[in-house]
Amino acid sequence: MPFLQLFQCTQGGLSSCLHLTFVPTSGYRTYLLDNYQQAHQLPLKSKRIHSRLSGSFISTFKGRGMEFDEARPYQPGDDIRSIDWRVTARSGKTHTKLYREERERPVLIWVDLRKPMFFASQGMFKSVLAAKAAALLAWSSTQHNDRLGGLIFSEEQHTELRPQRGKSATLHFLQQLAKHTAWFTNNGNKNNVAKSAIENQSADHALNRLRRVAKPGSLIFLISDFRNMNDHKNANIESSLAQMAKHNDLVMLFINDPLEQQLPPSGLYKITDGQNEMTINTHNPTLRSKYQQRFATHQQYLKDLCVKLGIFYINISTDKPLLESLQKGLNLRTKF
Repeated sequence: MPFLQLFQCTQGGLSSCLHLTFVPTSGYRTYLLDNYQQAHQLPLKSKRIHSRLSGSFISTFKGRGMEFDEARPYQPGDDIRSIDWRVTARSGKTHTKLYREERERPVLIWVDLRKPMFFASQGMFKSVLAAKAAALLAWSSTQHNDRLGGLIFSEEQHTELRPQRGKSATLHFLQQLAKHTAWFTNNGNKNNVAKSAIENQSADHALNRLRRVAKPGSLIFLISDFRNMNDHKNANIESSLAQMAKHNDLVMLFINDPLEQQLPPSGLYKITDGQNEMTINTHNPTLRSKYQQRFATHQQYLKDLCVKLGIFYINISTDKPLLESLQKGLNLRTKF
């Protein structure tokens, strides 16, 4: 049984939720300003970020590339692997190489706006939460002088943005996110088999396009519910992730809703996909157990995949504060 699709967004119904419109209204400016200010609390610096999974550290971010800065006389505590042997031989005194982080790194944000993301039982649509997370990360990358790019996709449209520098790049990214056709289209009459096939193909295609855009050393955020990724052991998606993870920092933001984790208390509930309605009975303990196990299996698959490929995993739920979830997931240090 697929996850319940409750409160499907209807045409024109998202603008009030997302507060992103096509013209600079006061709500639009307020939303962007709020995220710009909050982004200061989410510094994407390699020395301050670790990732945790099941209580254990995976690794720190690889960070930006390192470039040679200068050679200085050796000091106690310097890593002997950094000794500059040429300068040492020429001067007769031991010297150490100093490196500095490159001034910028490409930051790519991959945002899933497929139909399963238009779902919520509380809080906000998963798609809206994904958009807010993307906006927060976009502003944070801009504040650190990184180049911002990304890929926003649905079953019908893929929008690719090459990494650019500055606030104009962030504003352009948010504009493309806000006006994506996924917010306004609803083709709910396809059968479930066709829907699953299209969802898988669109995610596979979007990852392949992202892989071609990503240059070594990029920081890549994958924002999705990753629906159907483990249903058929999609080897193409795993292969794309593995190739990108070799030379980049990947962060998986798993967007989910409490109702996907388990069914509500026993009773009769009316559900809708925005076009059709039906009533379900949650009294059956076998149904409740299978439903809960389906989500647990999906989540565990994603966690195991992240451990296998060295990807940072962060759980983002629609009923939890977004900024706190990101800070906790990245295990931000309070000091440099």
